[in-house]
Amino acid sequence: MKYSNPIIKGFYPDPSICKVEDTYYLVCSSFQYFPGVPLFESKDLINWKQIGHCLTRKSQVQLEKVNSSGGVFAPTIRYNNGRFYMTTTNNTTNQNFYVYTDDIYGEWSEPIFVDQGGIDPSLYFEEDKAYFMSTKADDEGVNGIYECEIEIENGRRLTESQVIWQGSGGRYLESPHLYKINGYYYLMVAEGGTEYGHMITYARSNSPYGVFEAYPHNPVLTNRNLGGYEIQGIGHGDLIQDNSGNWWILHLGFRQIDRWTMFHHLGREVFMSEITFHEDGWFTAGHNGTTLKEIDTDRMNDEVVQIDKKYYTFENTEWNKEWCYLRHPHNENYIFEKDKLKLKGTEVTLDEAASPTFIGIRQKDFNAVISCEVSITDGEAGITLYMDEDHHYDLAIRKTFNGYEVIERLNIGDVKSIENIGTLENNNGSLVILANNNYYSFYFKSEDKEVLLGTAKTRYLSTEVACGFTGVIIGLYSYGENISEYAQFTNFKCEYK
Repeated sequence: MKYSNPIIKGFYPDPSICKVEDTYYLVCSSFQYFPGVPLFESKDLINWKQIGHCLTRKSQVQLEKVNSSGGVFAPTIRYNNGRFYMTTTNNTTNQNFYVYTDDIYGEWSEPIFVDQGGIDPSLYFEEDKAYFMSTKADDEGVNGIYECEIEIENGRRLTESQVIWQGSGGRYLESPHLYKINGYYYLMVAEGGTEYGHMITYARSNSPYGVFEAYPHNPVLTNRNLGGYEIQGIGHGDLIQDNSGNWWILHLGFRQIDRWTMFHHLGREVFMSEITFHEDGWFTAGHNGTTLKEIDTDRMNDEVVQIDKKYYTFENTEWNKEWCYLRHPHNENYIFEKDKLKLKGTEVTLDEAASPTFIGIRQKDFNAVISCEVSITDGEAGITLYMDEDHHYDLAIRKTFNGYEVIERLNIGDVKSIENIGTLENNNGSLVILANNNYYSFYFKSEDKEVLLGTAKTRYLSTEVACGFTGVIIGLYSYGENISEYAQFTNFKCEYK
């Protein structure tokens, strides 16, 4: 069968996967967004359905005043003795913790903290032991993978933390995952930084404590030398064995806006490549060590068909799954109905590392038509293409002293500019954004007219400009001081071409 990468589109970075019987479960990073740690389910590794989040309560994660790309980093999901565990780090508070559940469709526990610093924590279970790993620097500033044994009921360290490997020499060692396969312990990591030099490397040992011997041909998977190829940034992976005994690696990567233009704004997404074990015990990955966009494999049944959802509305999405808030929301400012959203703005703007009245869904492909009918009484409400508090494009209706107007606003770093203003006769209309690889175009439609307010380049919402680790979120928002009425959003549509 053939499948296309990415297998999960949009800003869903740092994937981690586990399998229970014939079902796969996957989690991703969420940073400053809430609920935290999106949770997916699949029967075939190709088609994934979001079934919830791991962090759904304010008591589980501190996100107040967390800057964009702070907060929740790099989760790992594991299953042991009938219980799921998700471990992660809050990079802003510098705390590693895990939560657990016995019901994958239910709520997860309160956090259990582990007294070991660093980032990208991971768990490995063997017999009655639980091993905890993270990446951190020693007293001389040299990064390494640190490991200790913990008491899984309370997170208490049972052994001193010790360095088990320092990687193959690439910068920004991260993402440790430990496996025991065919008698060897394999330690897989990412190096090179989660940009164009990203790569996956690994080592093996006869003991979970090492000494670990590096794979002689590291990196085992990277696209760092594939100039002129759309898919870049391959790294941060997790291994899984399917129900037929085949091995795969699910990992992050990103898509450039075109093959020769080194900007990406959709965020880091989930990709999948084949793993092949050889007689000497080493494994190779992908197509000659690279990840391709189109994969033709005989490892899957031809009856498996990859489904690419192209159309998103209020009616065919779930508020508590596909949609997300900026940090912890003020719930009294949100009213949800099956086909309608009502938002009450506050004085908090999209430019602040706070909690504006905002709810968003990830942009999943380059070419799209995004539209929503918006009606207001006071303040401002509309659609934002949001990368972070300093980089977002807004199309909105707002109240003025003399009536109402529609605006196109571009926030690019320190430059915050209302590019175009159109006077309105009424307090409502349809906001429309046309997106392609290189441009967003902003329109206002009413019963008798359609107005192009302007265009803006996608590159100024890219990671290469904005920095950080997130991707563009299509947000619906409301703002204003002393707002008395809720703004109303209806007929939301996002159609990918």
